[in-house]
Amino acid sequence: MKKLISYVIPCYRSENTLSGVIDELNEAMKKMTDEYDYEIICVNDGSPDETWKVIRRLCSLNKNMTGINFAKNFGQHAALMAGLNKTKGDIVVCLDDDGQTPACEVDKLIKAIEQGADAAYARYEHKKHSAFRNFGSAMNEWMLHIMLNKPNELFVSSYFAVRRFVVNEMCKYKGSYPYVIGLVLRTTNNIVNVDINHRARTEGTSGYNLIKLLRLWMNGFTAFSIQPLRIATFSGSAFAVLGFVYGIYTIIKKLVLGDQLDVLPLGFSALMSVMVFMGGILMLMVGMAGEYIGRSYISLNNDPQFVIRDIEGAGSTENVTDKKSESYESDAGTDI
Repeated sequence: MKKLISYVIPCYRSENTLSGVIDELNEAMKKMTDEYDYEIICVNDGSPDETWKVIRRLCSLNKNMTGINFAKNFGQHAALMAGLNKTKGDIVVCLDDDGQTPACEVDKLIKAIEQGADAAYARYEHKKHSAFRNFGSAMNEWMLHIMLNKPNELFVSSYFAVRRFVVNEMCKYKGSYPYVIGLVLRTTNNIVNVDINHRARTEGTSGYNLIKLLRLWMNGFTAFSIQPLRIATFSGSAFAVLGFVYGIYTIIKKLVLGDQLDVLPLGFSALMSVMVFMGGILMLMVGMAGEYIGRSYISLNNDPQFVIRDIEGAGSTENVTDKKSESYESDAGTDI
């Protein structure tokens, strides 16, 4: 019996590129028809252009394709979660809608899974992103290493393949802030990299601006780790010790120098600098704790990961596996 490969493609402003990605994917799978069947799931993340019309047209031309249309923009990670919940494949592959992740090389990812890996991420020798996007990727890699214990040698990207059991575990997450990379890292450490070429963007620009990158990083900071709270605790303890030592120093200086202190500089500027710095640290710690509390509150209120308006194509008669009637909880995020 042939294995089933499921492809998940989150779509945003891709009316001019998505058709080429689907065509390339179909061509790649023609070379593997003896071993695999496949399905394609495209998720329109509230795109303001004609992306949904393109998806509907492609669904009419490809009988193994399903289109999911969000009621509004929920973010790349929410779109991935919607697609993952719809998949049935033994192996699930996620890729971009802009053609920068070459579908013609998907066999490399599938081969890595067949050789025993639980997850396989594309690794690019030369990324064809802008300097700003590459900076965002570097920060994302650093954050994953610090907060989620990602191995230094592991490169993560938006082009990856995972086994069925990994997808099943990821889909158990019903929280309001999904972070796909974190879900994979907390499920398995049997993850490998596969060298794949990265293409330059031929249409449009990246959907990630500074605000969205900051949201992504904050999501990564708080989604699956309490490390920021521990850092805040250690920082507070360190400053408390410094304050105590400085107090002892002040008392000793008073006892030793006595009235000579009256001729010493008062140190108003230094005192204000310390007060402002400490006030900033305290506000940062309180804000971090508030972020965790706020996210817990939003999750308790069942804030949806995503809301599906329409389903088109092969899976239009089926329901997304969910206890919330096709409504999940999430914040915008992506992979960089």
